[in-house]
Amino acid sequence: MPRLSKTEWIAFVAATVAGACLHFLYTLLPCPATALVAPVRESLWEHVKLLYWPCLIAGLALRRRQPELLGQRAFALLAATAGMLGIGYLYHIPFQGDSLIFDIVLYLLMMAVFFLLPYLLHQPFWQNFREVLVLLVLVLGIATLLFTFLPPNGLLFTDLSGTPTWVTLPC
Repeated sequence: MPRLSKTEWIAFVAATVAGACLHFLYTLLPCPATALVAPVRESLWEHVKLLYWPCLIAGLALRRRQPELLGQRAFALLAATAGMLGIGYLYHIPFQGDSLIFDIVLYLLMMAVFFLLPYLLHQPFWQNFREVLVLLVLVLGIATLLFTFLPPNGLLFTDLSGTPTWVTLPC
């Protein structure tokens, strides 16, 4: 089992708290700027922002100390996001789950995946594909921004709470 350094533990806690705070940011300050980084409705896709932005910032901050893990961290961010969407989809859509505890545990688990997975991956392979992985992380970020204002039809983008918070977003 990998051991995180003190700096990585601080980054993990800071990113986790920041992501939790992002959940309430748009409700407190509803405007296009906060909509870009915080969920504007209770869709599975919008909750990717809780993971993506804090992990991206933490990964960039940790890159200074461990530049050799860039490919692994990029893959870990993609894997954690896919895990959050995939598991969240299965739980909320086919199984029709509606537990806040489940959502919190899933969020914490995917944050842990982002911080721990880079240490479980072997270096040469991931370093060879780091540019592609970084590009995919950037594409994910652009999709997150774009789909805030132009969400496609589909269950990943459907507000699962039933509250129409999206209509309050000024375009």
